[in-house]
Amino acid sequence: MGQPPKLLDQVRAKLRLKHYSYRTEQTYIQWIRRYIVYHSKRHPADMAHTEVESFLRHLAVDRDVSASTQNQALSAILFLYREVLNQPLDWVNVPWAQKPKRLPVVLSREEVQLVLRELSGLPLLVVKLLYGSGLRLSESLRLRVKDVDFAQKMVVVRDGKGFKDRVTLLPESVAADLSQHLVAVQAQHHSDLQRGYGLVSLPYALARKYPNANREWRWQFVFPSTSLSKEPQSDADRVYRHHLHASSIQRAVKGATTRARLTKPATPHTFRHCFATHLLEAGYDIRTVQELMGHKDVKTTMIYTHVLNNGPLAVQSPLDQ
Repeated sequence: MGQPPKLLDQVRAKLRLKHYSYRTEQTYIQWIRRYIVYHSKRHPADMAHTEVESFLRHLAVDRDVSASTQNQALSAILFLYREVLNQPLDWVNVPWAQKPKRLPVVLSREEVQLVLRELSGLPLLVVKLLYGSGLRLSESLRLRVKDVDFAQKMVVVRDGKGFKDRVTLLPESVAADLSQHLVAVQAQHHSDLQRGYGLVSLPYALARKYPNANREWRWQFVFPSTSLSKEPQSDADRVYRHHLHASSIQRAVKGATTRARLTKPATPHTFRHCFATHLLEAGYDIRTVQELMGHKDVKTTMIYTHVLNNGPLAVQSPLDQ
């Protein structure tokens, strides 16, 4: 009999079994490794509450990490004990850190246009979808050809935050450019197939269920990478065309906001905030905006009412009166 898999390999396998994203997989592995190293590489099975609490206090006090970072580390360690070691920690004497409640950065319509004028090519098309459809950056980059419905003027977001699907708008003003972009992408895919490539990674076990689907046009990414690479979650020596990396859009937006001389710290996610705020400003029902944003609780959507220039919560200053 061979040796059992190493602990981190077991963690990785369990995360994939439960369909956690690749980014979450990397993050959890990193925190579990740091937890082990902090305790002089002792095996987590030989540790419990005291060691977990010590590590979390170290992060909060010595490393001065943010509340979200501390909670992320705790989630990773709880997953390790519950799902891999089968030693769930019933209690941990370190409360979940309270995230500071900050209002989102929102650009005015004029500021949005200033940034869009400083963008071109692929970054411009992606940012138009972020603002016009309310997508997260990761959601836009994971879009597949089959998820864009030009006839119904809608975009289907698969496995959004919380593993939920939702439907949102496909702006008429971006449809023509997106359609033209897909013509070029299809030509690239055809070229890949001619050269013996053309594979795309598929979610979950669809590659086994539908062996040829990973070559089909409808499964290709709307915003494919400019280069071919190996599938990061697979040990097989196969070459795929993954989607565009988020950093390329982040750099483009940062440069555009600098050239537009904005004082607000805008990022790609800012345009999702603008989508919700500007819809509410236009008088759309908050429940509709909640559905388009994919928020589980309307309280999450309510935060945008606090940054409206006008609307149900608008208050006129007594000085202006």
